[in-house]
Amino acid sequence: MTAPQLDPDTAARLVEDAVTAPSMHNAQPWRFVFRAGSGALDLYGDPDRAMTRSDPDHRALHLGCAAALFNLRVSAARNGLPVRVRLLPDDCEPWLLATVTLDTTAAGEGELASLYEALRRRRTSRYPFGDEPVPTALLDGLMAAARWEDCRLTVPDPWHIDTVLGLVRDAEHREEIDPLVRAETAAWTSPVRGALGTRDGVPAAAFGPRSSAGPAPVRDFGRAGPAADRGRAVFEKRPQLALLSTSGDTRVDWLHAGQALERVLLQATADGLATSMTSQPLEWQELRWTVRDPVAAAGHVQMVLRLGYGPAGPATPRRPVTEVLEVRGAREIRERGATDD
Repeated sequence: MTAPQLDPDTAARLVEDAVTAPSMHNAQPWRFVFRAGSGALDLYGDPDRAMTRSDPDHRALHLGCAAALFNLRVSAARNGLPVRVRLLPDDCEPWLLATVTLDTTAAGEGELASLYEALRRRRTSRYPFGDEPVPTALLDGLMAAARWEDCRLTVPDPWHIDTVLGLVRDAEHREEIDPLVRAETAAWTSPVRGALGTRDGVPAAAFGPRSSAGPAPVRDFGRAGPAADRGRAVFEKRPQLALLSTSGDTRVDWLHAGQALERVLLQATADGLATSMTSQPLEWQELRWTVRDPVAAAGHVQMVLRLGYGPAGPATPRRPVTEVLEVRGAREIRERGATDD
């Protein structure tokens, strides 16, 4: 009996859902290859979309690609497709991050289908959130979501939130005095990106307002190139933050963290929460260790999340599937099929 395999059309549908994932500066550093002969769908990191200065070890690139991988798993569950995922399947291909195949013996992930409706509603919101606290029950659910992906989500005490915010300010200052980092950020966040019809990067419409009272708890992309008509707003003085951590800090840990990140973000969206991510202090090795909560178990912080109630951010552009998915072997299969007829 022949084992079931993915087909090109199904692979394209899965990838279309996968690429709604977030990534650093919306660089979308992923590339998919569908191998028609084996029915395998490979996920590659794209070194041409790496942040060589802000992300020299490609940790953030792994997180973004893994978030896309999680979306693919959600899409597969929605379509009733049991899939098996192998992380880093080939040591000889370091940019091959994962391989996905159909496997009827794989553990079911039917519960992921409930997150499908949140895929395209998830937004990064760089707007102020209200003061209403996130209920404990919702936070517990987000923590459970992280645990499903072998990661840990913790809510720091108020004093540590102040520490993290201080580290964000420190990271912003370091970026301001580093021309290479500024140039890299500007390359992906030019205020004219959307006007030029680009399908990646952060357009000016997604910058959010400037803070009118003290520093904002979100990255101000307007620093790289001021955009007109952003307006001003008062941000929350003490945002509700959560730290996503892993026990180790290897490439496999990063791939688990990226999947956990997206699972938490989708669950938060389904719960009616607005979200944003704060990664600035994690981009500086001298600051990253200090981000961890010393009260919690030792670990490596992979992302700082901001949660709350507020407006959803605008949709950011995505590259079409035709740009990110390559189908290999389809011609050979068609020719073999014609011969068999």
